[in-house]
Amino acid sequence: MSTVISLRDLQDMVRNGQDVKNLPADAIITPSARDYLHELEFSGGAKAVAAKSNSNSSGSDKLSPPTKKLNSKSPKSELEAFFNSPYALNLKQQICEMGHRLWQRAYVDGNGGNMAIRVGDDIAICTPTLVSKGSLKPADMCLVDFEGNQLCGTKKRTSEILMHLQMMKHQPKAVATCHCHPPYATAFAITGIAPPTCMLPEYEVFCAVAVAPYRTPGSPEMGKLVADLTDEYNTILMANHGVVTWSHNNIEEAYWRMEIIEAYCRTLVVAGQLGKPINTFTGPQMKELLNIKQSLGFVDPRFGMKECELCDSGDWRPGATCQAPQSGEPTIGLDPEAEAAVKAITDQILAQLK
Repeated sequence: MSTVISLRDLQDMVRNGQDVKNLPADAIITPSARDYLHELEFSGGAKAVAAKSNSNSSGSDKLSPPTKKLNSKSPKSELEAFFNSPYALNLKQQICEMGHRLWQRAYVDGNGGNMAIRVGDDIAICTPTLVSKGSLKPADMCLVDFEGNQLCGTKKRTSEILMHLQMMKHQPKAVATCHCHPPYATAFAITGIAPPTCMLPEYEVFCAVAVAPYRTPGSPEMGKLVADLTDEYNTILMANHGVVTWSHNNIEEAYWRMEIIEAYCRTLVVAGQLGKPINTFTGPQMKELLNIKQSLGFVDPRFGMKECELCDSGDWRPGATCQAPQSGEPTIGLDPEAEAAVKAITDQILAQLK
């Protein structure tokens, strides 16, 4: 059986001083690993990358960020040095890896989808425009300021970067953002309906979903409508467009939210075809999941709500309200037996008159 070589395998080989040229002849190299090999050739070989990595990693897998915090006003030379540093290369590789996953799962088509990672007070690394996420390379990435001006990179930045930047400006916790078009989740976006809640734990813990009205992709209006929702939601359906997520940890977590919401929406569609009632969590069960969610630092508008209010699913399954205590007063309404008796008497009288 052929050996599969991943990006992580190559990075481990470089750190351990192994020669990445001595791979098995029949090895299957993943797209992200192949891009990494190209980067090694470009940057002077594995030994040069290993030396830079070891000097910055402090014995961990994560490369250290620059000691001096950068912003859009930093000297051009410092921005370019950062953009070409091992730390930035690692972030670019992460974006490429997530892009390849998006493409492999058919969450993007053509050159659709875009991602960004905050790397300073008001600067971010982002994907380029008009490049398939299935063929992204670290050399394709761009560095932009929070107004959308491109600071570094040979390819032009994504046309939808303003939305990502507005999200980061509005939500200081947002470290990474991911936008794509997963079919089942986008189907909910087209109908303008947020998926119902209280059915699967992973969805409840990792996602908090809202729907943003449609505006032209890439426009400031679209960005503002999405950004305004980031205070309480980390997964936003863009009406008639797609989905965008953000994470306060890393780009992979933002990508995970795409997998989770897409799997959830697909499961809902299938469950709705089974002809059986759908079981949901109880209020106490939902409360336990929200406690976990809050402990992880995620956002959700339901924090602090009563247990009986936690599973209102809006347009999909309306009617979740807290039950009011009985007042003891008689209910005024129609009595079926009395109505039947009145009808029978009326029929007898009409028959006698005839």
